[in-house]
Amino acid sequence: MSDYKLYYATNRKHKGSRWQPDGYGKKFSDDGMENLRFGVLTVAADDNTVEKHLNTPLKDCGVGDGENLAKYLAGCAAKAKIAAYEESIKADIAEQAQADTKLGSKAMFADLMQDMKHSSDVLIYIHGFNVAWTDAVGSALALQLMLRNAPTRDESQTVQVVLFSWPSDGLALPWVSYKSDRSEASGSGAAVGRGFLKLRDFLADLRDKAKKGGGQPCGQDIHLLCHSMGNFLLQSALARIADFTPGNSLPRIFEHVFLCAPDVDDNALEPGQPLGSIDQIARNVSLYHNRGDTAMVISDYSKGNPERLGGAGAAHPAMLHNKVHQIDCTPVVHGLVEHSYYLSGKVAADIRASIDGWEQGDARRERQRGATLENVWAMRK
Repeated sequence: MSDYKLYYATNRKHKGSRWQPDGYGKKFSDDGMENLRFGVLTVAADDNTVEKHLNTPLKDCGVGDGENLAKYLAGCAAKAKIAAYEESIKADIAEQAQADTKLGSKAMFADLMQDMKHSSDVLIYIHGFNVAWTDAVGSALALQLMLRNAPTRDESQTVQVVLFSWPSDGLALPWVSYKSDRSEASGSGAAVGRGFLKLRDFLADLRDKAKKGGGQPCGQDIHLLCHSMGNFLLQSALARIADFTPGNSLPRIFEHVFLCAPDVDDNALEPGQPLGSIDQIARNVSLYHNRGDTAMVISDYSKGNPERLGGAGAAHPAMLHNKVHQIDCTPVVHGLVEHSYYLSGKVAADIRASIDGWEQGDARRERQRGATLENVWAMRK
């Protein structure tokens, strides 16, 4: 047995003790939907079972069954040891006006900074629809392990995943749950935006200290991965960042943003649309989609939504910003649902390659460029 560590932020209501909770539930924090709790947890799991999933060969998709690994780790997460970073703040006074403020966000950022000094990039992960707390933990840990074990990884670097978990109710009710989660994702987007603004301010403070001789930045990068309805949540987060950012451009916070199976409209990345400014917060953006994604089909037809970005990709790829590349995963994805393929074999390895700084057209990637556009790719079998 080994312990696997995971940082997290959540606006879910805690179960049990506030600072050492037993877990987090289906509702928002009692302090409001924008209240964020930051913490770190450890999950004990059997090494042989973890290795078995990491080394499972998949038809056309390389090695690594991250989806079943996530299910296994979700079961283990029921007994996770959780420690939230304690806070001391007065709700009726602005943070800047409190001399003795103690923020959980700053404590977690400081710990992450120490990890980054040991050659670790950070990937913030936002899950999607119909995900309970333990499922979110399982997926985040599986993602962390798949990225750390990608066959083409840079051995001198590692990746630390930070989970953001919102109250996706996890009830699997086809109509009620989807509508509930969509509403809560929109509300949680403001909380994510608030967290991103905290990160922006922390990074700005580090840069200011470096200019004054207070040490050099670690040189590592921060990335963002949103899955499914987590991309709908990202839309609201961008709006929140825009509300609290002077000028006409958003701050660049991330090196790479990964939009995986995005459950948003297929024109969302176009200028003037909800994700149209995504290029401003990152140096690179990768969209992974799958034409056989059952969840996208259900979202299209039974929920009355327009075509989804995670199905056939962008409606007009020629209109995308030159930072945005879309990758069709249809050739390598197989199964009943085909929705969480970002956790599997070649797709996870492709994400890791971007984290390691590979160019989109690097010949080592297992993908090929489309016939007409420079920003359109398809995974190779």
